[in-house]
Amino acid sequence: MKESYTLKLEGKEWKDCLKEAYNKKKKDVKIDGFRKGQAPYDVYVKKHGVETLYMDAINMAIDILYAKLLGDPKTITPAATPGIDIKNINNDLIEIEFTLIPTPEVKLGKYKKLGIKKELAEVTDEEIEHELGHLKEQFVEVKSLDAKTKIKEGMVAVIDFEGFLNGTPFKGGKGENYSLEIGSHTFIPGFEEALVGLKAGDKKDVRVTFPENYHSEELKGKPVVFKVEIKEVKERVFPEFNKEFFEDLNVGGVESLDDLKKYIKENLLAEKVKREEDEYLFKCLDKVVSDAKFEIPEEMTEDEVNRLTREFSEKLSYQGLKLEDYLKYCNTNLNDFKATLKDEANKRIGYRLMMDAVVEKEKLEVSDEEVETALEAQAKEYQMTKEDFIKEIGTKELFKYDMLMKKAMSVITE
Repeated sequence: MKESYTLKLEGKEWKDCLKEAYNKKKKDVKIDGFRKGQAPYDVYVKKHGVETLYMDAINMAIDILYAKLLGDPKTITPAATPGIDIKNINNDLIEIEFTLIPTPEVKLGKYKKLGIKKELAEVTDEEIEHELGHLKEQFVEVKSLDAKTKIKEGMVAVIDFEGFLNGTPFKGGKGENYSLEIGSHTFIPGFEEALVGLKAGDKKDVRVTFPENYHSEELKGKPVVFKVEIKEVKERVFPEFNKEFFEDLNVGGVESLDDLKKYIKENLLAEKVKREEDEYLFKCLDKVVSDAKFEIPEEMTEDEVNRLTREFSEKLSYQGLKLEDYLKYCNTNLNDFKATLKDEANKRIGYRLMMDAVVEKEKLEVSDEEVETALEAQAKEYQMTKEDFIKEIGTKELFKYDMLMKKAMSVITE
């Protein structure tokens, strides 16, 4: 059940918020008789009214009063962002009502000794050979061949081409000096095969049909003609695993093919162990969640969906993209996109609720000494001071909570 709390900020505390709101904008304020940004607070209020400062001041007041509310032991633990209603505001005070959603009650079922089997990580010879093939691809050289050499599968044809639909060039159908590996299936079916047997200087009209599932409405299922000219024929030369190769590779302790296979196996095994540990962890969590009884408030889901949306937007920004552009490309809108995140949001919430419930049930704790020791160890690992490491991770409280969650996971996965 929701609970509401009404708090006031008045006198000097509220005045300080108003003055701080003015300080934020004063650099852009121009009032006759004063240099830009130099007008006193009282002069500004007399000319423009204190109401013009309310927006920023309200946000400051919310932060102050909400912190006071959460610091009161009588306040329920909120599960989501509070509802906020400004009950009263003037030059002397602000009165705000906070409506809190209580954290759901969790009735744990079975949460330890779950009997879930942990998979044994293994690396096969086929996987090692696959990685060796990838490595060869990284060091492949492309060399020009004699002008009389006829194209075979696996070779690279350097081509000029232009596509025509009903005798008219179509958008995106033209290229010059394009390097095409024959057999790579880069182009639509039939195109690469049609170039086999040609040599530098040859020209050919290649007749193909675009697949029915092609992304362009104009071209899907349509027969077209590509006018192609072979400019050059090349071959891909893969490296030999010899002394020179291992010197260029420059990996410590790897001086032979056997050394390389051992190195690859160790790395693949480490990756598999980590992946299977994660899978085991989530299987355990899913089991604990399915055996527990709880209800997730809609507001809690909404908060988590918003958090997931921000995370996704940040990932896009690292690639130089904006969420709005991504949504346009996917032909969707923000509300529909958020709807697709609800299941993942509820799964994350369920995991957190279970972990918190296990902490309470098992009376788990993390001492200040444990936190300090762990902070110093991790700061040293990242070659940072403890203070800089704390700034990097957020706060010491978040670090302590993460340690507590790890203790809870140890109980669940034992």
